[in-house]
Order: sequence, then structure tokens, then C-alpha cells
Amino acid sequence: MNSGGEFKVSFGYQCNGHESGTCEVPNRCGIVPGVHLHKTSSFSCLSGAALSANATLANTNICNGLIAAEILPSLDSPTSFRRVPSSPSFSRLDMLSSSLQSSMSNLSCSSSSPSDPPEYDSYLLKSMSAPSRSEGFLNAIEVQMAGGAAGEDRVQAVCSEENGWLFCAIYDGFNGRDAADFLAGTLYETVSYYSNLVEWESKTDAVTAPDGLNLDGSLQYILDNSSTSSEGIFPSSKSSNKDSSHKKFGNGSLCPKMEISCSHRQAVLDSLQRALSQAENEFLHMVEQEMEERPDLVSVGSCVLVVLIHGNDLYTLNLGDSRAVLASYDESSNLSGKKWLKAIQLTDSHTVDNEIERTRLISEHPDDPTTIVAGKVKGKLKVTRAFGVGYLKKEKLNDALMGILRVRNLISPPYISTQPSLNVHKITKNDHFVIVASDGLFDFFGNVEAVELVHSYILSNPSGDPAKFLLEHLVARAAECAGFSMEELMRIPAGMRRKYHDDVTVIVIMLGTNQRTSRASTFM
Repeated sequence: MNSGGEFKVSFGYQCNGHESGTCEVPNRCGIVPGVHLHKTSSFSCLSGAALSANATLANTNICNGLIAAEILPSLDSPTSFRRVPSSPSFSRLDMLSSSLQSSMSNLSCSSSSPSDPPEYDSYLLKSMSAPSRSEGFLNAIEVQMAGGAAGEDRVQAVCSEENGWLFCAIYDGFNGRDAADFLAGTLYETVSYYSNLVEWESKTDAVTAPDGLNLDGSLQYILDNSSTSSEGIFPSSKSSNKDSSHKKFGNGSLCPKMEISCSHRQAVLDSLQRALSQAENEFLHMVEQEMEERPDLVSVGSCVLVVLIHGNDLYTLNLGDSRAVLASYDESSNLSGKKWLKAIQLTDSHTVDNEIERTRLISEHPDDPTTIVAGKVKGKLKVTRAFGVGYLKKEKLNDALMGILRVRNLISPPYISTQPSLNVHKITKNDHFVIVASDGLFDFFGNVEAVELVHSYILSNPSGDPAKFLLEHLVARAAECAGFSMEELMRIPAGMRRKYHDDVTVIVIMLGTNQRTSRASTFM
């Protein structure tokens, strides 16, 4: 929102369901009128909005300006989703470093020819050839894309209704925008590449465990109900059918026999994990190349939150303190027959305030009594896991800093982990919507209150923009806490306004096909 009362970043995407089972995309989302797509997805629309508080540089210099000059202008502050026939950014990715270039040598950036949407397990029937750009569940003939920048936050959404997937990501940058810029320019395409690679590896590796999990020492995930929390329930005027609750998956967990196998779910999670690890390695490599000219880059970092919906599965990857909160109808009902809506946090909070994270961090550095100082990791960060922030991970990057900026007694780095929390949730008829947001939203609202606000708004404004509504309420509350009117608060310039609220990015994803009757806002 600027001094004129408008949010800097706001976008929406609506899939209008019809009895025929097809889905007409509104013209306002940049699609040719009358295009109908086969409805295979578990989401009906989304809205996104962001609010700046930090003042940041206009451009980044990392990798000689490649990210800023070549990729981000096509993502910054769009007025709507738009069609992307083939990703222009992917051909630029192979220039980022020699290691990434060699790993993508098999990829082709040419447009694919039209084909029917693949079945969930169709990759099992393909030849045993190396992965190509046209393979993998994250690839499509055409996708719709939106994104934007607000302060140090970056937001990205990529949708393919024909293949039944939606990729949403929030990159909450700190100490600069470079890390968030890098993620916005590269992570989606890197996930896409690794989804191809992991699927190809799953075809060539015939050795599997009895429960369907690989025996090759690949990543193990703790994906049970202990990683989610339900903070409360409140009544809803809508009813819903009973269905199964949040599924377990991973070590010692349940693996129901559904349309998508456990091995496929692990392949998706594997691709997310490996893409993040690749992005981290590439970013820190570039920081090392640039740090003589820009030593500030060693302290730049970002939290990462990715929500990927594929078919009826909702995957989350998070690093830091952003959150994904699911609003789901409780299976029980009151005497009037009304269902109750509950707020379920799908992601962990990686901060020193989390006792589990605090204990883990201290146990990993038993010889360092200054691991946590003044409620922060080495006295610098509240988050315990993050992308970038190399000076808390490598001694030579810390040495690039001068004076009081340098961390004293860096005894046993790394102190900040890049191991994300990963989860998968089976979407049911009880699931209503998901709020995906950076931590700035939860500085003012708890999970239950945020869900309740969105729910009440949807009931009274079926064609409105719940993400923008949440931010309007946040501004009102921030102004009230500061003793200002909303107009007075928003007239405070970015940078100084950071004293009253953080950069905030919100995406609201409506689940199911009959939740909304009109398009989401594309207000700019």
C-alpha cells in the first residue's frame, strides 16, 4: 500500500468450475477468451497481496547483475497472472555457474508440442532415458505465472490447471534483497529440473524397500502429525463430508494405498530438498566470488516457504519462520448440525523461541557457550534455519566482515541450518483454504484469528480478495498499536515504517472446486 492507499503487490487467479468438469480462466488473468482446460486440480483460486516496510536498493549486483537485469523484471509487481509458453529464465540459469550448467546439460528449452495431461504414475511407463525439459509433473505446455517484490519479500506463484499443480513460494529476505531475488529467479526451475531427475532415477533404481521407500540412502522425512498443530476451532455455516485426516508419511509412518504411491510422494519431496540444496550451494558460491567488492553479501539471507499442490497432495517446504496454515472443517458437529472450522499449522517455526529448535542448536554446539546470545543465534539472528547468511555457516565468509559486524568466536560453524522441514498433506473435502504468509502477518494475528478473518470475509464477499483483506486489517492493527491512523502510518516512508510492522506477504489458496463463484482480485 502506498500513500495513495494501494498495495504494491496484489494478484489473483480464478478457476471457474462448470458442471462439464472444464474450467474457464477469466480474461483478466491474461488468458485468451474461451480457453477451457480439463479440471484435474484440488484448488479453485488464489489471491496474493504484499506490503512493504523495508527500504531496499533498486537492484542487486550479485552475479554481475544477472538476476536483477535478466530475470526479476518479468516477475516484479504484475497486474495479473499471465501465460508463459516456455520459461525464459531457465536458459539463463545455466550461466549462473559451471556446476549448475553441467547438471542441466540434458535440458532443452524449446517449447513442447501439445499433449494430454499425464496420469499420476505415467512416468513409470516412459522409457529409461535421461530426463528432458518436457518430462516431469512440474512441466506443462503452458503455465500461468505471477510474482512480485515488496521490500525484501519476494512472492511467486506458478499454476498449471491442465496438469493439476500449483507452486507458490514466499521468500522473506533479510539484511538485503539479494538472497530472495536469487530464489525468485531460480528455485522454481531448479525444482522442475530435479523433479525430472528424481523421477528418472526412480525408474532406473529397481531396489526399493517393502514399504515403497528407496533403499539408496536418500533423504528421510518426519512427516507426521507432530509437525502440525491445531490451535482451535470455531463454527462454520457450511457443512462438509467426512474424510480422512492429515496423513503420515516417512519413517515408521502410514502409507495408504491411494492413487499416488508413497514412492511418488518421496520423489516430490526429494526434488524440493535437492533443489533447495542446489540453490544454496550456487548462491554461496556466487557470494564468495563477489564478497571482496560486496562484503555485505555474506550476511544476506532469506526464509523460504514453498507450497506445492499436485493432484490431491499438498506439499510444504519451509526454512525459517514463515507459515502455512490450513483451515479445515472438523468432522464433529454441534447440536445445530454446523461444522466447525479449525486452524492447522502445516509448517514448523525455526526460531530460538521454539524449544525444539533451541535444544537442537545447543546440542549441536556443545563446546560453544555463546551459541545463543540475547535470544539470537550468535547474537545475530532469531531464525535457526535459513537460506544464505553465509557468515554464520563458513568461517571464510565471516572473515570478510570488518569490526563489530564480524561474529566473534565462530567456534563450530555452521550455526544456521539449511535442512528444511518437509510435509505432505492429503487434501480432503473438509479442507477449505490455506493461508501462506511471511512472519510479518503473525506478528499481529495468531493462526486461529487469521483463519477466522479469511473465513468470515469469504462468506460475506464470495468474489473478493481475502489476501488483501488480511493486509488491510494488519495495517489497521499496526496503526492502532502505534497510536496512528491508517493514513498516518502509510505516509511514513519505507525504512522508518519498519519500526511498526515488517514486510508482509500473504497468499490465500482456496481448496476444492466449489468454494468460490467469481474471480479473485487482480487489483494493483
